[in-house]
This record gives sequence, structure tokens and C-alpha cells, in this order.
Amino acid sequence: MLVLHIAAVVIWVGGMIFAHQMLRPVVADVLEPPQRLKVWGGVFGRFFPWVWAAVITLPVTGWVMIETVLGGAENMPVYVHIMYSLGLIMMVIFAHLFFGPYKRLKTHVAAEAWPDAAAALAKIRRLVGINILLGLATIATAAGGRMLG
Repeated sequence: MLVLHIAAVVIWVGGMIFAHQMLRPVVADVLEPPQRLKVWGGVFGRFFPWVWAAVITLPVTGWVMIETVLGGAENMPVYVHIMYSLGLIMMVIFAHLFFGPYKRLKTHVAAEAWPDAAAALAKIRRLVGINILLGLATIATAAGGRMLG
């Protein structure tokens, strides 16, 4: 369970960092807005199924470990509560991003409504930035949480 849990975190958080911090600046420098927006639609179309897999895997593996390793939710240390809460917040943000701005991005790109597509992409970028910070905080909590007591 732990290996699946960590793999899901690496795929989700690592994918966000790669897209936000490495791919985005290059695409912005190299491509004109119509091509850039089409590329992002394609990138998200390939990445988001992996995120959905992580969104399913993380709470399932987390609860299995809570039950089997900790002996149930009543024995969860504070850092596990923090980690789980941050993960849930990330999942809500992702669901909003997927069903809101990403859906609009796809619609606007298909209609070649470039300013509207760019606005949707800007919202996605902000939400991904927030989720990167939450993901890194969750990883730090998982890595150092036992030291909290």
C-alpha cells in the first residue's frame, strides 16, 4: 500500500511541478497562443487521467494503512490528520479545476475562442500552483510528521 501511495503522490505532485515550472515557461516562449492552448489541452488530456488515478489511489491506500498499520482512525496521529486533510483539499481543488476551467479550456480551444481559452488556462495555472504548494506541504508533513509528536 505504501508503494502505491507514494507512487500516486510522485505522479501527481511531480507532474504538476514539471508542467508548471518547466513545461509552461518553454511553451510560453516558443509557441503562439493558439498552438500553446492546443498543446495544453493535449497535455492535460494525457495527465489528468493519471491524476484521477491518484485521486482514487491516495485515499484508498491511506485508509488501508490507517486501518492496518495504525489500528484505525481513532489512533491517527496529528500529522496523519494534517496529511489527509491537505490531500482532501487538493482533491477538491483538482475536481473544481477539472470540471470548471479545464472543461472551459477544451470548449474554447475547440471553438478557437483564444482569449476565453487563455483565461481558462490562467485559472488552471493558479489552481495548479496552489496544489503544488499543498502537495509539498503534505509531503513535508508525511516525511517529518512523526517528529511533531
